[in-house]
Amino acid sequence: TRFTHRSPSCETQAYLPKFIKDPSNVSQRTRQFGRHSSEVDAMDNGAASGGAAEGKKRNGVVVWADGCYDMMHFGHANSLRQAKEMGDYLIVGVHTDADIKRHKGPPVMREQERYEAVRSCKWVDEVVEAAPYVTDLDFIDKYGVDFVVHGDDITTDENGIDTYKAIKDSGRYKECKRTPGVSTTDLVGRMLLMTKSPSEKADAARAAADNPGSKYTGVSQFIPTSRKIKQFSNAKDPKPGDKIVYVCGAFDLFHVGHIMALKAARELGNYLIVGIHGDDEVMKVRGSGNPLCNIHERTLGVLQCKYVDEVVIGAPYEVTSSLLEDLSVDVVAHGSTDIVSMPDGTNPYQEAIDKGKFARFSSHSDITTNVIVTRILSSLATFNERNQKKVAKEIRVQAAAEQRLATAAQR
Repeated sequence: TRFTHRSPSCETQAYLPKFIKDPSNVSQRTRQFGRHSSEVDAMDNGAASGGAAEGKKRNGVVVWADGCYDMMHFGHANSLRQAKEMGDYLIVGVHTDADIKRHKGPPVMREQERYEAVRSCKWVDEVVEAAPYVTDLDFIDKYGVDFVVHGDDITTDENGIDTYKAIKDSGRYKECKRTPGVSTTDLVGRMLLMTKSPSEKADAARAAADNPGSKYTGVSQFIPTSRKIKQFSNAKDPKPGDKIVYVCGAFDLFHVGHIMALKAARELGNYLIVGIHGDDEVMKVRGSGNPLCNIHERTLGVLQCKYVDEVVIGAPYEVTSSLLEDLSVDVVAHGSTDIVSMPDGTNPYQEAIDKGKFARFSSHSDITTNVIVTRILSSLATFNERNQKKVAKEIRVQAAAEQRLATAAQR
């Protein structure tokens, strides 16, 4: 992937595309592909077909990963990238809402939304819906799995028992490195901070410094590196004759609404470039405290999506003639929502419109960043309690592990 860095003019009014939604789409895909196993789209580079576990051709070393994948973020994607590198064919099991609520508390995203989010990850070959929360040997054997991969963080059931114990005992368990600086608990924590006054935020920061809590979760920011961006990149230039589509936005808390929008935009051509607006520009539109994810986090969220070929980091709000020429854009796409004018009243897409390169699309999803934030803020007590319980459980398990190591060292 080629990366284009652009700095928008300070006089340019921040503009954030929004996407129109149709909630029927996700449930239709679920009915199409059945309860358990789901086919990724034809563009998934030879992904397996949907249907029952038996009788499906899975070539090479088959790797299994599973989880909640709530608010599917680049940390989840990075674990799946590492899992795929350990084998040839990656199957990802996703737990139901009921199982997640029982073992760790209510998820933010509904199970159908989580299934769709995992399907869109470019390293995933097959998705198994309603996978058991405690990974079961008999269950994964139906899929011809060679071994299971999970991160080096803690995963326990409602009783505090390692959910991978049976897999580890069988010798079919491998670990990948957890991505520091991001977790679902972390992202929920960022949203919960939005409800606090400046003095309350300062108090929370001091308390976190005095008591860091779990090493796996906490309100933090990801530290980007060029190596990480390279790992997520496609290294694929457009071919002669490709129809290049450009779409731009904030893509904060990258979610299934964004995914379906990018899918719809890519269907307008066969090479998709995504412009990601800078943090300052997003804040102008959404106000203080936004975006919840910085531009580097948002870039990785977009790059892990299978529909995306290229990104423009810090894309300008106005689609200029030079942008169209530099990127050889054939189509500039925008959803069905209203277009926010520039400060002088002009249309930020006017250059594309004048050149006959502008097109509208519908993403067929009703999920937006505001919908997700509203889910959290409308149930503050529930998610506060969930976060506190999760961190407390991790601290207990972490302390027990350290005690075992200390005891072993004394022998």
